[in-house]
Amino acid sequence: MKAVIIDDENDSRTILASYLKKYCSEVTVCGFGESVATGLEAIQKHQPDIVFLDIEMPYGNGFDLLDKVTDITFETIFVTAFDNYAIQALNQSAAYYLLKPIDIDELVKAVEKIKNERSSKNYTQHARLLLENKKPGVNQKIMLPTMEGFEIVNINTIIYCEAADNFTRFFFEQEQPQLICRTLKYFEDILTEHRFLRIHRSFLINPDFVVRYSKGKGGSVTMKNNQELEISPLKKKEFLDLFES
Repeated sequence: MKAVIIDDENDSRTILASYLKKYCSEVTVCGFGESVATGLEAIQKHQPDIVFLDIEMPYGNGFDLLDKVTDITFETIFVTAFDNYAIQALNQSAAYYLLKPIDIDELVKAVEKIKNERSSKNYTQHARLLLENKKPGVNQKIMLPTMEGFEIVNINTIIYCEAADNFTRFFFEQEQPQLICRTLKYFEDILTEHRFLRIHRSFLINPDFVVRYSKGKGGSVTMKNNQELEISPLKKKEFLDLFES
């Protein structure tokens, strides 16, 4: 697989190229970029299978670069220093990313996933979905990995999520419930910025679908699908504050 590395730091480009040569023999680095302009040039010239893309660069960022690519035919592995907002956005779109400093095991794992899945036509939708979610006024979407593949759904159609061991069951306004291959904590980290609230160790709710609150030690809430969910006493005030603000 051909790869292009786009990062404004020369040391970062050199280290990543060295790791790929030593630990990922199936990847050949064929070009580099250090900015949006030179990165776009490298992509157009080499037509890579994988682009390792730093998010923060001078005169624009990695998302700006992808916006300029007419047809994304490659997979993107974002490389970033830890930034909570960026990580939430990447997770929401199920995009691949590596945190700086790069962990070799994580690098090998990301490349292996791409090698195993790149024959799927849905594969490059990760980056496309991320770009779509960043457009103002667009209904935000989330990619949900299932046993058979993945589902892309509008976040504003999710009524609530329920923990099911290491899985999460999603309940929607119109669709049938879906069992998703991630923990509830994983989705709590993503959906909190969309006003979702963890009201109990088992439940993460969308307040827009609350139809009734019943008093009690913690109380309970009835959702639009007529399901009554318990509220932890520790979460009662945070829940009530949502409706008083």
